[in-house]
Amino acid sequence: MSAMNRIAFNPNQCGGRPCIRGMRIRVKDVLDMLATGATEAEILESYPYLEREDIQASLEYAAKQVDHAVLSLAK
Repeated sequence: MSAMNRIAFNPNQCGGRPCIRGMRIRVKDVLDMLATGATEAEILESYPYLEREDIQASLEYAAKQVDHAVLSLAK
């Protein structure tokens, strides 16, 4: 399973936000835990149904979301 195949979108689940493998844990939840200093091991201990690859997929998804051109309108 490729990293991005772990990210699912379902308009009837979590308001259509990206989730991990169709479960009710959002990519944002994983990113928030990492942002507040949780380690990969702590996340996996708290959410035993997650896999290391799910955390990596969340990071990959976030990186792709911010990879866009920045246009300057300054003259």
